[in-house]
Amino acid sequence: MKIRPLDIEGAWEITPQQHGDPRGLFMEWYRFDRLAEAVGHPLRLGQGNLSVSARDVVRGIHYADVPPGQAKYVTCVRGAVLDVVVDLRVGSPTFGQWEGVRLDEVDRRAVYLAEGLGHGFCSLTDDAVLTYLCSTTYNPGAEHGVHPLDEELGIAWPAGTPQLSARDAAAPTLAEMRAAGLLPEYATCREFTASLGDAPYPGGG
Repeated sequence: MKIRPLDIEGAWEITPQQHGDPRGLFMEWYRFDRLAEAVGHPLRLGQGNLSVSARDVVRGIHYADVPPGQAKYVTCVRGAVLDVVVDLRVGSPTFGQWEGVRLDEVDRRAVYLAEGLGHGFCSLTDDAVLTYLCSTTYNPGAEHGVHPLDEELGIAWPAGTPQLSARDAAAPTLAEMRAAGLLPEYATCREFTASLGDAPYPGGG
């Protein structure tokens, strides 16, 4: 697989090598050791999620308090989405910026985003299926959202009429979350991710 850093620090695009023949195909969609080598620490798996979305559904922008935050490894196993990473870390050189990666069942790319980064996506097809590997379990008291249609973020969602959940439609803007002191701090996020470098590999390797 090829692992490429995105312009936002702490986010990577992963492109697997697919091996196909008339029977079908095989690929490694996640490699613990290769990801750890690229990002500087292993991904501790706390939870696996799966979502199914109709066309034009927009989910996000979601993030969790740091520490411990919630790193995510996201891939699309059916259909296609525009996956979006947003830098919500106050003090970051790219604070408020976003970057999109198309995830689909053709190239089968994945996106890894570190703790403190915001995540969202727009479904480009009906019944788009995303799977997430998450570093921590869901903690509703530490989960937050920024409105995905916030004009300050200016995310170019490829949807005629974005379909939002009630929660996302009621989410505050980036400016409101910053004023409330609810956004993660860049320095805190960097310190936390640096501390993960000594985490053991599975099996004690």
